Amino acid sequence: MRIATWNINSIGARLPRLLDWLGTAEPDVLCLQEIKCSEADFPADELGRLGYESAVHGTGRWNGVAVLSRVGIEGVRRGLSGEPGFQPEDAMIEAVEPRAIGVTCNGVRLWSVYVPNGRTVEHAHYEYKLRWLGALRTTVVEELDSARPFAVLGDFNIAPTDADVWDISQFTESTHVTAPERDALAALREAGLRDVYPRALKYEVPFTYWDYRQLCFPKNRGMRIDLVYADAAFADAVTDAFVDREARKGTGASDHAPVVVELG
Repeated sequence: MRIATWNINSIGARLPRLLDWLGTAEPDVLCLQEIKCSEADFPADELGRLGYESAVHGTGRWNGVAVLSRVGIEGVRRGLSGEPGFQPEDAMIEAVEPRAIGVTCNGVRLWSVYVPNGRTVEHAHYEYKLRWLGALRTTVVEELDSARPFAVLGDFNIAPTDADVWDISQFTESTHVTAPERDALAALREAGLRDVYPRALKYEVPFTYWDYRQLCFPKNRGMRIDLVYADAAFADAVTDAFVDREARKGTGASDHAPVVVELG
């Protein structure tokens, strides 16, 4: 069973690339983040012609997550237990954003998650990020079941260690590498999950994200922030894991590359 995760950075803008990648990589399940569309506008018909069923949690131009599966979808759950909302500066009320969707595919329980960015350590979005991660841990604890493999996949917007960024000295005052964020990842591990680490391909560290600016991708100035956190049943069944850097190349690519996991 081949399972992948990819921050697509707008499914509308990237649909031709996504369709091509599905035809080549042929994952059984693909977790998507930052789809930036509503459920009504999601291209389920085009994906269905490739044999993929869709479960979608999206409301419009920002955020949004989805799961594509050609091995069935059951037990769809949108949102986390006690999930906090966020009130942008230009909004009148706080809203819960579409950032997490849980499904069961061929007996494997999966969550596609798009963790809030945090923006800056001083910003209200950073505290929102930490509260959101707390709700994710609560949901993981509720859903862990030794009778079925379980994994949370997606854009965590956290680099687990200093080695997971191209130059830690460039991030000394930034989000993504702070102790509270990394403590939240540690709390997921303490709850019973493991970090499924991709094997090295072209470079020693398998980065998953490269900024569009300053030639970051060709210079490999990246970060490993797209993660697969799995229970023992899932992690012990992994026969391979890698980052598909080819999908990051060329004009019109997402700024993230897919992470692909093979289960025996």
